[in-house]
Amino acid sequence: MQQTALHAPPQRRVLPWMTIPALAMAALAFWVLAPAFDYRLPGDPANPVGNPFHFWVITTAGVLALVVGLLMSEAGRRRADARVLLLAYGLLSAAAAVLLHALATPNVLQPGRNIGFVIAAPVGLVMAAAFLAASALELRPEQSRAIVAWQGLISAAVLAFWALFGLLALLKLPPFTLAPDPEVVDIPLFFCVIGLTPAPLVQWPGTLALTGATGLYGFAAIRYLALFRQRPGLVPLALATASVILAVIAVNVGFARTWHLSWWQWHGLIVLAVGLLAFAVYRQVRSEGSTRPVFDSLYLEETVGRIREEYSTALESLVATLQQREAGVAPAVPAVGAAVAARFGLSEGQVAVLERAAEALAHEREQIERLGALVAIGQESSVIQEEFRLLGQALGLSSAAFRNDAFQIGLVQEGQLDFSTGLRAGPTLPPLDAATRARLLGTALRDRQPAEEGGVLVLPLTVKGRPAGVLEVRRDQGGFAERDRWLLRSLATQLSVSLENARLYRQIDQLFRQYMPESVATALIADPAQAALGGATRTISVMFADLRGFTSLSERLSPPELVQLLNRYYGAAAQVVLAEGGTIDKFMGDAMMALFNAPSQQPDHALRACRAALAMQRAIAPLIAEAPDMPRFGIGVNTGEALVGNIGSEAIRNFTAIGDTVNLASRLQTRAEGGQVLINASTYAQVRDQVDATPLGRLQVKGKEEPVEVFLLRGMR
Repeated sequence: MQQTALHAPPQRRVLPWMTIPALAMAALAFWVLAPAFDYRLPGDPANPVGNPFHFWVITTAGVLALVVGLLMSEAGRRRADARVLLLAYGLLSAAAAVLLHALATPNVLQPGRNIGFVIAAPVGLVMAAAFLAASALELRPEQSRAIVAWQGLISAAVLAFWALFGLLALLKLPPFTLAPDPEVVDIPLFFCVIGLTPAPLVQWPGTLALTGATGLYGFAAIRYLALFRQRPGLVPLALATASVILAVIAVNVGFARTWHLSWWQWHGLIVLAVGLLAFAVYRQVRSEGSTRPVFDSLYLEETVGRIREEYSTALESLVATLQQREAGVAPAVPAVGAAVAARFGLSEGQVAVLERAAEALAHEREQIERLGALVAIGQESSVIQEEFRLLGQALGLSSAAFRNDAFQIGLVQEGQLDFSTGLRAGPTLPPLDAATRARLLGTALRDRQPAEEGGVLVLPLTVKGRPAGVLEVRRDQGGFAERDRWLLRSLATQLSVSLENARLYRQIDQLFRQYMPESVATALIADPAQAALGGATRTISVMFADLRGFTSLSERLSPPELVQLLNRYYGAAAQVVLAEGGTIDKFMGDAMMALFNAPSQQPDHALRACRAALAMQRAIAPLIAEAPDMPRFGIGVNTGEALVGNIGSEAIRNFTAIGDTVNLASRLQTRAEGGQVLINASTYAQVRDQVDATPLGRLQVKGKEEPVEVFLLRGMR
């Protein structure tokens, strides 16, 4: 919502508007205290010519109030806002009272005096005060909805009241059958309250009503000044000022003497109050170019939130239309802009600003989406995966970000540029001229610089500074904007890095995995600092496995046959250890050492070690079935603290674990017979609920002064 605001600070804006009410109160106080100076001006109701000046002044005020009230009524109805509706009822009531006051001017449109001439304005002031004070409240949502729901009935009641009042007053029907005595008219109403005059009893209700109206106008003025500080705008400030002036008028009516200076003062003030409000509305209309947003600064918070949501929805729809138009599947934007203008009452200038804002927002979101694609490609390149799959994923992300562009990647294979059908994405475009394409591709590969012509952009892909391929981007219409060109160059750079990383990962992965466990290789690739000498103490589970009877078997087999047999055993055993996430530390002839919870964290490392040990025995069962005298694994598992890290020298090192926990696991393995798995008490304590184990008591093992408690692991529960 756009608001017209004055340029001074809020406090300085308010003071000039409050000067006139202050001066009016000072003048009224002077006339009350010095009635001799409250001169009587021409305008005797007995004058057959009447007082046309009074008629036209009051009529002008009534017409202005009527126009502003109707505008407020339309805005309140359109926005379903209870505050503006109540303001409209107050202004329309004031307009009706003022117009009746004008029509009842003696000897202008009707002969003689009329009691409606006396009481129409005070009644209107009281009614307007009630509506204005009610509008100043911060209504709860349910109250607001109730007022909006009953707006038709309220409007009908206000209209019926003033129609009946006017008819009875103008026709001098009861209770307006007698014209007031001139002396009664000249007695200030408020004088009866303080006992300065023996006023008739009929004046008491009017006096009390005007007193209440003064308080209500004061309350409304305070509330609208607070609203002005919250939403600085001309209309809330004018409304707060008008409320102060109307409060002064309510006092002025009570103290004024008919046809005297004090009486004429409140006539001028009511013109001023309504005129200020009308002027603020006029300025707002000129500023906005439309009547619809004029009262936006007055709406309840609930209405303001609803309007913001509607504007946001309209902007989102315009942004979506712009994006669809670029894709060639949406109507022209002016048609959408015209629909938005009709919905919100916007001027052509405002619609143009909204369209520019929507276009800027659409481009910003498009850029964010494209930058997001670059980030996603970078994240994909950080994962070890095959380069063809990596490039395919990158093309998919790029195509989603550059919807109207066709992408294709060509890779240098054996000195030739090969465009695989799997490395294409985006819309299918007509074939490019062969000579043009060859020239662009040659420039990109030879000079390693982007080559562009029309709607074709060819970007080189490099690995270690050497040509590795090209990224070809095509669009059907128009060339590439500068921002698109730089984004696509960044994309090509990211693809080059991804391609180089994929090939480097593949080489390192193949090299490392020939000599060390996969988990260790992966950890070293992610953090090369882990290859430094040294280690840390941590709790692990260690498994030692040794082939029982292998020594006697080796006497009967040749060395090649022994190697072949060991490879079959270790092939089956290593597979199940790796499946449980274990790290194979080393092979030692016919023995194997494996670690769990190193280097990667495994909270259930003891359970993993037990499962792997049992699975190893099952994995070699087919080998034993071939010949009953084939060796079996004797396995020992222990859990405890050990120093885990890289042991060795700067020239050569080994990732392993050392400590008493490792030694005890080795000793348990020596006590295990072929086909058995022995575990220590520390391991059993962590897996007792998951395994089936038989206690073997306390056994003496080499290197230990005290016997250790040992369990025979039979299976998993």
